[in-house]
Amino acid sequence: METKTIIITRKIQLLIDSEDAEVVKEAKAQLYQWQNICFKAANMIISHQFIQEQVKDFFYLTEDIKLKLSDKKKDEDGILTLSKEGTTYHVLASHFKGRVPMNMMANLNHSLLSYFSKEKAAYWKGEKSLRNYKKNIPIPFSGRSITKFTLTPDGRNYRFKLFKIPFRTYLGRDRSDKKIVMDRLRTGALQLRASHLQITQGKVFLLATIQMEKAQHELDPTVIAEASLSIEHPVVVKIGKYSYTIGSKEEFLHRRLAIQAAIYRVKKGASFNRGGHGRKRKMKSLDDYKQQEKRYVDYKLHVYSRMLINFCIKHNAATLLLVNQQAKEELAKEDHFLLQNWSYYSLKEKISYKAVKAGIQLIVE
Repeated sequence: METKTIIITRKIQLLIDSEDAEVVKEAKAQLYQWQNICFKAANMIISHQFIQEQVKDFFYLTEDIKLKLSDKKKDEDGILTLSKEGTTYHVLASHFKGRVPMNMMANLNHSLLSYFSKEKAAYWKGEKSLRNYKKNIPIPFSGRSITKFTLTPDGRNYRFKLFKIPFRTYLGRDRSDKKIVMDRLRTGALQLRASHLQITQGKVFLLATIQMEKAQHELDPTVIAEASLSIEHPVVVKIGKYSYTIGSKEEFLHRRLAIQAAIYRVKKGASFNRGGHGRKRKMKSLDDYKQQEKRYVDYKLHVYSRMLINFCIKHNAATLLLVNQQAKEELAKEDHFLLQNWSYYSLKEKISYKAVKAGIQLIVE
């Protein structure tokens, strides 16, 4: 049965809600400490779960010996004193209780076990390596951990507390639906699910995970939209006698190739840049151009995918078919220019997300 809800994530910048510089400094130090503990805990969880799955290889077994990774109290063949999730939570509690809110550890444990269960079959086949978590891992927490959710006096941002740390949102010139979503969270119209705090280059972001209802459109199951992705025209869509071209090769590549040319020039001159802080200062201009290219491509793909879904909604198409997409992706792997300059996978992901949100079924041919 098709679900009527969708999970969305919104990235929102946060500031420590205090005018006292010392309070801000202590709060950020606390966040970095929690992030470091989450980094250690994540790798500990994965290591313990992997060893549990491999425990049979540590024994010389006869046929009459049975070992099962389950709670011995519930299964006579079980070898664990707790459930699989309980074992790693108990390990985390023994190492980190009192140093970090255990709500973080519980959410981290639950989410990583979910990933591990989905991927373990690929581990045994050698198709995927065991996950290795880095120090910039997001900090997980449950939605109910946020308290005292209120508007700021100017009515443009929101205040709340998370584990006794006061935060304030910084929405800036919000052109998306972030303010609408935050206001619905404040009034209780939407519920915040398990979310994360992300610390990037000294800035703190809330990765808010929200469950909301899909948009309701009057779509006709008999109407099928056929779309083709290519370098000549980013998207060409056809519904019956109607055809629509979204973007062009010149329009998309002109700016991107100009940025790439600038990156090439800056890279050649980087060795002559003034130093002072090692690589970071010398390569700053190069990193800025790379981020500019990334933002440009991301923006363009969002525009193309939105225009495609709007066209489907306008003509009541309940199904969207991406024609010959898998063959094109294989061809792109052999063409260096296509591989470097045309983001098939990213565009397909954005189309998929917007299609699900609109209630349109996506089929990749």
